[in-house]
Amino acid sequence: MLDELLGRAELKARIEDLEDEKESLRAQLDAEGERRREAVRKRQDAEERVNELEDRVTELRDRVDRLSGDADGEADFRGRRDLRADGVERVLALLASVESAEEGVLTAYVPDDPPEAVRAAFGDRAPLVERAAPCLVVRDRDGLLSAALRPPNPPEAFCKWGEAVRVEREWLAPTGRYALAVVRADLFAVGAYETDADGRPERVAFEGFTSDVKGKHSKGGFSQDRFERRRDSQIREHLDDCQDALAEVDAEHTFVVGEETLLDEFDADATAAVDATGDPEDALAHAHEDFWTVPLSLL
Repeated sequence: MLDELLGRAELKARIEDLEDEKESLRAQLDAEGERRREAVRKRQDAEERVNELEDRVTELRDRVDRLSGDADGEADFRGRRDLRADGVERVLALLASVESAEEGVLTAYVPDDPPEAVRAAFGDRAPLVERAAPCLVVRDRDGLLSAALRPPNPPEAFCKWGEAVRVEREWLAPTGRYALAVVRADLFAVGAYETDADGRPERVAFEGFTSDVKGKHSKGGFSQDRFERRRDSQIREHLDDCQDALAEVDAEHTFVVGEETLLDEFDADATAAVDATGDPEDALAHAHEDFWTVPLSLL
């Protein structure tokens, strides 16, 4: 009675209605969150399946090419494919598991011509090593394991028989904190990355810019020689800006990719020619994925 007289009964009823509405909205949010997590899982599963199918298509095409090569009496690869993040992880785990009671596993990094020890180990399939170079090759004495990988961050040349495969993760996959830059005559982008406990990189810093560099000579105005000198001067200024920007990045290792003719201008742990197009951020994303994609050849 007192609640009704003071108007509290209506307020209490309103409170109960609001509490019910709050619980209903909370349930909807929980359901929506679960749907989003499920959508993310499905997308990740789909992307993994796409990568598997791409690898399978490449393998089958290589098998067709190999059979055609065998018909001509020439040795050919048993298979070739590009390994992305998950594929690289699987190969690293497999190589780490290889053991030999004696020094029965050969590992070598071959930058160009295979050394005599590699030729002897691979026999009539040694020309495939030369075709795959620069590459990291692995082979056991019985030939059950026989493959070549092209590491993005290669070591110095070596050739060694041992009881296990000699391979460092940093040769094939991102580690620690590193910088990766993409450079074109008119564009520059650099990202700083850190790897998590699972070895997956996350970009933690970014800088990018474009420069006004003349693309081609048109009739009239500058002569061809004056145009070329002007363009060279613009590119030189652009490269100076790129070097200054890269020097500001805090990283344990530095990788530079992009136009092959410009890569020698940079002091880097490793470089690679990459066809990265788009604006600075898109170009960097494409370049990063391309750089850490590892070609695998089965010998």
